[in-house]
Amino acid sequence: MLRRLRPTELPVTHRHNKVELLPEGGSFFEALFVSIREAKQVILLEYYIIHSDRIGNQLAEELAAAVHRGVSVKLIYDYIGCLETPSAYFKQLARQGITLHPFNVPSFKRGIYWFDKRDHRKMTIIDGEIAFLGGFNIGDEYSGSGDGKLRFRDLGFIIRGEAITELEAIFNDTWSLELDNTLSRTPLFSARNSLQAFGDASVNIVSGGPRHRRSYIREAFQVNIASAVNEILIATPYFVPGLRIVRSLLRAVRRGVRVRLLLPARSDVPLVLLLGRSSYATLLRGGVEIFEMEREILHAKVMLIDSERTVIGSANLDQRSFHRNFEINCIVDNVEFGSQVRALLQEEITISRKVELDVHESRGVIIRIMERVVSLFGWFL
Repeated sequence: MLRRLRPTELPVTHRHNKVELLPEGGSFFEALFVSIREAKQVILLEYYIIHSDRIGNQLAEELAAAVHRGVSVKLIYDYIGCLETPSAYFKQLARQGITLHPFNVPSFKRGIYWFDKRDHRKMTIIDGEIAFLGGFNIGDEYSGSGDGKLRFRDLGFIIRGEAITELEAIFNDTWSLELDNTLSRTPLFSARNSLQAFGDASVNIVSGGPRHRRSYIREAFQVNIASAVNEILIATPYFVPGLRIVRSLLRAVRRGVRVRLLLPARSDVPLVLLLGRSSYATLLRGGVEIFEMEREILHAKVMLIDSERTVIGSANLDQRSFHRNFEINCIVDNVEFGSQVRALLQEEITISRKVELDVHESRGVIIRIMERVVSLFGWFL
């Protein structure tokens, strides 16, 4: 099953890693900036959105200081994701000595089809020793300091250990492919000699993108859902699962697995919220429990299997993450990490609103019509 998730030249499992959960924005950005200050050789960053607000400006200052200490800094940012960010922000980064690469700058030479692709990854790698991943973009709304109505509830995590090598290779592969504007690939992974054992977490890296012949991201979700024995907990902000994931969840319920979904009650993309709710009735009738977070805008992307195996990273349960975005997910097999994730999700579910089938079915005719109309464009959202 694991071979189905990976190109054959890649290893399946990285052992002896230390994985640390960062459960909210304040702790994530504090740890990130401390690690940047301690960097000695190289910092690699890859982000979908970078805002020129307080957090974005603090990141710029920390990176500039690192360059002045002699650290090499490379940054990949998604051109479309950062359209609202003034070009002066990135020009200032370049003047400070940071090497920039905007992902997928619109160009008719690359064909109209390519305009729909996004680099949706969120990743920082420092000195080949520590990596920060998860759902956090760079902006105040992700840090917990933004306006209450626009504040995102997200999750991040740190990896130390052997898995860093593959994350570096994925970054370098994206960097070289985009600069060369070709589809040729370089080998992604070669193990370092005598890597130190940092912990007892096993980590699988699942890198997805439109250059792949099939969706490794979706298959990773499916394989892990199929392996569940007792419980599946899922939190995702953009829920457009498609028939394959819906069937996988319903099969899990039929074999006695308790399945709970934590989804947003409000969203920064309302059409996706409307589209996601169109699948509620099928799931609820099949025994899936659905909860909607009302306090903040859910942005965490995590699935927990039997309290011990966690799928966590940048990918949503939607068609864009499955087929058209460059994504990075990690499958963390560790009971301690899983217990932390479960406690956090259980707390959020407790204070969220449970969706009842009879209430959902009483929604108005206009909403039902809108759901059907939006579903016609579901692939593009």
